[in-house]
Amino acid sequence: QLQLVESGGGSVQAGGSLRLSCVASGRRINSYAMGWFRQAPGKEREFVAAVNWSGGSTYYADSVKGRFTISKDNVENMAYLQMNNLRPEDTAVYYCNAPGGMVVTKANSGVWGPGTQVTVVS
Repeated sequence: QLQLVESGGGSVQAGGSLRLSCVASGRRINSYAMGWFRQAPGKEREFVAAVNWSGGSTYYADSVKGRFTISKDNVENMAYLQMNNLRPEDTAVYYCNAPGGMVVTKANSGVWGPGTQVTVVS
């Protein structure tokens, strides 16, 4: 059974950077698309970024395009989210998602990690 655990969150000044990691265990993610979602207090979970099974195609929410980069390492069985030029509105709990073979932008399927908190202070 596939399990995901995120790490790398923390508190950072606006304009700073963080790199989130998602380690997968129990199954290989070679054939899985991977995604990152986030949820701020009082808001619904929203799509941030996704990568297809090979890592060759990536997708981003407009709010993070040009600042965030998603990647996956099928050898290390991990996914990453590099976040640059962070803004206070990026503050949220960030979740790693393995929806299956297809990229998804809705937070309603697949396997989820427990999340990692990202706080951006101005």
